[in-house]
Amino acid sequence: GYPESLTDPSYCEQILVLTYPLIGNYGGPSNEKDEHDIPRWFESHKIWAAGLVVSELCDTPSHWRQTKSLSDWMKQEGIPGIQKVDTRALTKVIREKGTILGRIVHTLPDNVTSLPLIVDPNTQNLVAKVSRTSKTTYNPKGSPRICVVDCGLKYNQIRNLISRGARVDVVPWNHKIQNEQYDGLFLSNGPGDPSMCKETLDNLKTILSSSSKKPIFGICLGHQLLSLAAGCKSYKMSYGNRGHNQPALHHGTKRCYMTSQNHGFAIDATSLPKDWEALFTNANDDSNEGIVHSALPYFSVQFHPEHTAGPEDLECLFDVFLETVKDSVTGKPGLTIKDRLQETLKYVPEVPVVVERPKKVLILGSGGLSIGQAGEFDYSGSQAIKALREENIQTVLINPNIATVQTSKGMADKVYFLPILPDYVEQVIQSERPDGVLLTFGGQTALNCGVQLVKQGTFAKYGVKILGTPIESIIETEDRKLFAERVNEIGEKVAPSCAVYSIQEALEAAEKLGYPVMARAAFSLGGLGSGFANTKDELKALAQQALAHSSQLIIDK
Repeated sequence: GYPESLTDPSYCEQILVLTYPLIGNYGGPSNEKDEHDIPRWFESHKIWAAGLVVSELCDTPSHWRQTKSLSDWMKQEGIPGIQKVDTRALTKVIREKGTILGRIVHTLPDNVTSLPLIVDPNTQNLVAKVSRTSKTTYNPKGSPRICVVDCGLKYNQIRNLISRGARVDVVPWNHKIQNEQYDGLFLSNGPGDPSMCKETLDNLKTILSSSSKKPIFGICLGHQLLSLAAGCKSYKMSYGNRGHNQPALHHGTKRCYMTSQNHGFAIDATSLPKDWEALFTNANDDSNEGIVHSALPYFSVQFHPEHTAGPEDLECLFDVFLETVKDSVTGKPGLTIKDRLQETLKYVPEVPVVVERPKKVLILGSGGLSIGQAGEFDYSGSQAIKALREENIQTVLINPNIATVQTSKGMADKVYFLPILPDYVEQVIQSERPDGVLLTFGGQTALNCGVQLVKQGTFAKYGVKILGTPIESIIETEDRKLFAERVNEIGEKVAPSCAVYSIQEALEAAEKLGYPVMARAAFSLGGLGSGFANTKDELKALAQQALAHSSQLIIDK
């Protein structure tokens, strides 16, 4: 969220534009510190962004961690912000023009040309501006000993190393790391053009050419610095890659990971020297997302595996790095870092996946557009039909709503304008004999119908395979009791609750849990009958409504 982004040193000298319509609804957190004296809720000790542009600012925040409003927090730190801006229109301009220079002004002067020229921040050494000036040690009794070069370090990178037991010595960007004692070297993220960090690059080149081959791991700017020191070339991107959902393809396993990113420069993978290989590639624009040495323990990634909130799938890269460091310390002959990454990232399914291409697929469509199955299902279902058609797979659609994109002429090969009910669906299956069925493109009605057909044994009877999301996952997410149990199994906190099947059971559960309670209906369209109850009478009315639509109701404290 914005507390992490604003305090990320990589945003130094950048005006941040957020496209979400309402910003500031959870305010600003406190400066509370953890046991290692690291601020718990931030990525550094201050706001680094030069300014903030939002569509609408929320000035009545509500959150258990909030101690001030976003506006007050920015005012304290002397950072300007502006609201009532059409941020999506601004994003379109940035998308068309590429990364652009700009400024926030209080009022427009009569003569705009009288304003001083905007200096491109990439012409400055921004790393020198954000890096610390002296050495700091965290978890001094930890092991192994990791030297972290602070080029604009995010606290979560320190947290990831400390939480795995390491001692962390953080040094300034231009520190003579070749004279430092360490077991492994970590190169942090940071702002700006990597070629501006001449002293860091010189120090890294000295290390790479020395006889000591201790493990090295770099992230973001750290990746670019390791790449340049190894002999690669960098270039400025037109737009940069930013945000939570950047797809990075791992070369060894061909698995695609969703990653968090924020960078305007990239490494030219065609300039990789001998014995270095591309580790990840961006699936959107083919830009380089990581490199690895084929024999020595060096690797780096362009994305942020430590970033939260965001995908955490690649936090395991810290484990790979520290395992390699430990093997290096003990002199144990282990896997090369390239092979260790391959082993860590490969996926072996519990049950072998047999890929049989279906010839004909049945799609349970979006039906009536209502809360819980609105236009997004019509959109996603029509995209599914297009994708199947591209693969030369015949499509059969059941959708009672003639006013949808799905049912347009030229979309599905055959359309049945029938209610999405088990009896009608079975008749179509009997007539069409599809190989597979997709249940997740028709909202709640299609999911419920699919679950009923599984329980009746209809799909098994006609040999129809459920494609996409497994039916077990659908049942476990729709059945509120099972869902709470599954969430509990992975150690996530859930409110105390009871699954009930009658009004009397609901009232008894509420007495046991204590009011106020929340009632949630399972398998229901748009949560019909769900809501809050402060008294017995309120719950009775809610339960009566909910149990008219659903067989199960969950009562949460």
